[in-house]
Formats: sequence, structure tokens, C-alpha cells
Amino acid sequence: MKTLYFECNMGAAGDMLLAALLELHENPDDFLRRLNGIGIPDVTVYAAPRAKCGITGTHVTVKVGEQEEASHDHHDHDHDHSHDHHHDDHDHHHAHSHEPKHHSHNSYHDIEHRIGHLAVSETVKQNALAVYKLIAEAESLAHGAPVDKIHFHEVGEMDAIADIVGVCMLLEEIGPDKILCSPINVGSGHVRCSHGILPVPAPATATILKGVPIYSDQTKGELCTPTGAALLRHFAAEYCAMPTLVVSGIGYGMGAKDFEKANCVRAFIGRSEGVNEHVSELVCNLDDMTAEAISFAQELLFDEGALDVYTTAIGMKKGRMGLSLTCMCRASDKDRMLALIFRHTTTLGVREYVSRRYSLRKEHSEIATKFGAVRIKTSSGFGVKKTKPEYEDIAKIARETGLSVSDVLREIHSRT
Repeated sequence: MKTLYFECNMGAAGDMLLAALLELHENPDDFLRRLNGIGIPDVTVYAAPRAKCGITGTHVTVKVGEQEEASHDHHDHDHDHSHDHHHDDHDHHHAHSHEPKHHSHNSYHDIEHRIGHLAVSETVKQNALAVYKLIAEAESLAHGAPVDKIHFHEVGEMDAIADIVGVCMLLEEIGPDKILCSPINVGSGHVRCSHGILPVPAPATATILKGVPIYSDQTKGELCTPTGAALLRHFAAEYCAMPTLVVSGIGYGMGAKDFEKANCVRAFIGRSEGVNEHVSELVCNLDDMTAEAISFAQELLFDEGALDVYTTAIGMKKGRMGLSLTCMCRASDKDRMLALIFRHTTTLGVREYVSRRYSLRKEHSEIATKFGAVRIKTSSGFGVKKTKPEYEDIAKIARETGLSVSDVLREIHSRT
């Protein structure tokens, strides 16, 4: 499986993600030429080498007309530093529910109109608008105003559209099967914007990153911007440590500011070996349920997507014999599984154990046999490959023909 992994040890901004992905593209110069020709008014995107802490990567800048836009980078100042520079010097894309005189402004409908007329695919348009919608909904919550009343300032400028649409175009062309991301470093301190002095992460960024693992290593400044947060939130399927990858390319997207640590986003592209994911094991002890009732609960859990459900015989207090019920599920399914366990068992409490699960990548195919079509399950990864006929198909043939399962399997194996 072609897997893209973003390492966000210094947070993420839209231009940094764009630059990192640009390094993974097979023809960066041609891509920039096409990005500059999609119809964003007066915008030209440039890429140039930039070094941080001895590492060389790519830094992206944007010109609107003849004016170079200020750095789309992290706010690297906190409340204790001077704030004599203008908000446009940063990549913090805030919105207002009113229209201040000193900013240009675009509503969400304006953004829809602008992106709808770009010379890009429908998929790119849909993804770019979905990213903007995440930002608009977060700003709506922060300001207590409906989404259709929110007016974007910096995030609605042409240079920000270039960042967001450019990332969407690159992901379409690179074509990963799965996108993963590390936990995100958000920075610390305070940042000045058009609203005043805000804590890091800023309210919109914090809202966008709800449900995403974030942390601060106490680096002073806003390391993750709303645009970076929205792009990652929209595209990343999971936030985890780097999985097992056979890496074919690494991209470094550099920010403009300098820190003690290299100010960059790293993007790894490669082939994942099997599946690497976090799973929850939900466990409860039962001593007052019938076998039929426990079996019914297990079937429901499987039907709802549990990865595995099993029981273990245990001895409980007062010499009672009981069963330990274990339901293994993906983290995203945990709440649903907990509700089913409490509803369909007599337990009053469930323990959770979070672990990392490694599994082979599974593919399904069919072969023709004298008994008809039989489904074949192939599992591969970590240097191994295993092939096995689907049991239900084998059992069906055995019932219909009167042959033993072994006889049917022997025939199937002679065909594979």
C-alpha cells in the first residue's frame, strides 16, 4: 500500500506542507508552472532551497502582483515579546464576523466561487472547499457567528488559496493510498492577531484539532496554524507513530523562522508493510450470564465491526467460575463497542487496554474450480505471503457435494 506519512515535530503550516509534498513530486518545476496557471488572480508561487540546522529542504513563497507576500509561517513570538509588526506577517488565518476596514475579506461563498472557477479537477475543488469549511466552522464557533456570516481575512487571500489548492493538487498527483500523520506539536505561549493576544494554540486551531493527538514541547510560538491543522485534519486517516515503511522518498518543507530545532515538516512516501494501527481491547468479567446471552453479545459485537471477540475462563471472588469477555476494536469504534457491551451484558465496568496491532495486508480474488467460483484471501507484508481459500465457500461446497472439507481443499490447492 502506497503510504504518505507527515512528521509534524515542529507543527505544520499550509506553505510547509506544500513545500514538503513538492519535493516528493516527480517534476516539481512542471507542477509549479501548472499551479501558477490554474487561474488564481495575480498569484505566482516560487520554490527555493532553504537550510535549517544543516538540513536542506524547500521553502515556498508567493507573489501577488509584484508584491511578495509575507512569510506564511509560524508565529514565533509570545506575549512577552514585542508586537510591533503587522498581523499579515504571519500565517495565522483568522476570520471575523464583521468587516474591518484594514483587511480584505471574503465570505465562504466567495471562496466557493473563486475555487469553483479554477482550472483544477473536481476532486481538488471538493477537497479545497472541505478544508476551508473546517476553518469556517472553527471560526464560527470561536466568534459565535453562523458560518455564512464569517468573513475570511488572510485565509481568504489569493496566496492562501494557492497553499490549500496546491496541497490538494499534489496529493491527487502523488496518489497515496493512505495518509498518516504524527501527533502534532502546537507550540506554546501567546500570539498577537487582529483580535488581540490569544493563547497558543489559537481557538480556531484548537477546535480544528479536536480528537487529534497534540502536544507542546514548550517551543515559544504558534507552530500549527489553522490552515495546516485543517489540511491535516481533512486528509490524515490516522495520527500515530511512523508505521513500518519501505521509504521511496522524503520531502522537507521549510518554514521561514529559525528555532533551536529544524523548522520543517517532513513527508515520507513509501510502501507500508502490512497494517500498523492502534487498537483498544475492552475487557469485562462476567459470572451471571447464560452461555446463550454471551454468545448473542459476541455476535452483535462482530456485526458492528469488532476485530475479534473472545472469552476466557476465569475464577472469580467467592470461588465463582466466570468468563472474561474481550472485545478488540479500532479506536474509532470504541464508544460504539462500549455501548453494546453495557447494553447486552450484565457488567458494571469495562477495562480498556490500548495496544499497537500489526497485521498483514489482505486482498481478495476468485478462482474458477469444477465446483464453481471460490474466493481466495491473500495476506502479505513483512516479507511473507499467505494464501487461503475462504472457509464459507469451502464449507458450502462440502455440504452440496457430500465431500469432506479436506477433499475440497485438496482440489482447490491444486488450482492455486
